[in-house]
Amino acid sequence: MSDVINQLAFGWYPYLAITVLIVGSILRFDADQFSWRSQSSQFLRRKQMIWGSNLMHLGILVLFFGHLIGLMTPINLLDAANISPGAKQIMALVVGGIAGIAALVGTSLLLHRRLFEPRVRRSSSIGDIAVLVLIWLQLVLGVGTTYWTSQHLSGDEMLRFMGWAQGLATFQVGAATLIQDTALIYKLHIILGLTLFLITPFTRLVHIWSAPVWFLFRPGYQIVRSLAPVRRGPASATRSASAPYAGTTVPRQHSESGEPT
Repeated sequence: MSDVINQLAFGWYPYLAITVLIVGSILRFDADQFSWRSQSSQFLRRKQMIWGSNLMHLGILVLFFGHLIGLMTPINLLDAANISPGAKQIMALVVGGIAGIAALVGTSLLLHRRLFEPRVRRSSSIGDIAVLVLIWLQLVLGVGTTYWTSQHLSGDEMLRFMGWAQGLATFQVGAATLIQDTALIYKLHIILGLTLFLITPFTRLVHIWSAPVWFLFRPGYQIVRSLAPVRRGPASATRSASAPYAGTTVPRQHSESGEPT
């Protein structure tokens, strides 16, 4: 790969992709908040959805944060923790391999469902299918890199990519030259990953900014209907006509434990 193309692909394109990701997401949220969703098709066909979605999302989360932490951790910090480049390389190979295979299986299930289930296919746009295809290809490339990675268990290749990523983060002009001589599959993997960042504001991928992390910390209450007779006082002797089948609101703990309300 020539110096000019290498600089454009790995010196300038990362800045373009990240800028479009951030600015484009802000503009889309400001202009069209109602489209800020994952557009789930679970109600059309539940089969394959649960396994596929869970495997894909869990695998991709592990891969994303694994790449982020692995690339951006300063080498001095690894030395201080007495973690050698070779040990880190093997750890990344094992964890990334398992997560990559899980995500690839999940994405394959979702892609098969979207392409071959008539109801889901009719409700899918070209963009929906294209996003899944790109994610599937990215995972194939990622899993494919394990072969080349296993040939460099000393950690030398990993140090190149760490230097490149940290060089970009600190705006070093020559960062792209660090990976100029690496295997083509790594470069394709990086380019496709950056392209996914680039198209995120214009696709359903934008919902990554709205991951319901708050759901894990919600209060333990939900609205349920009680089958027991409702005791009413004088002020509530008549049932509201607008909600003839409404019941009482009870804590979720009570409804699950069977305690009287």
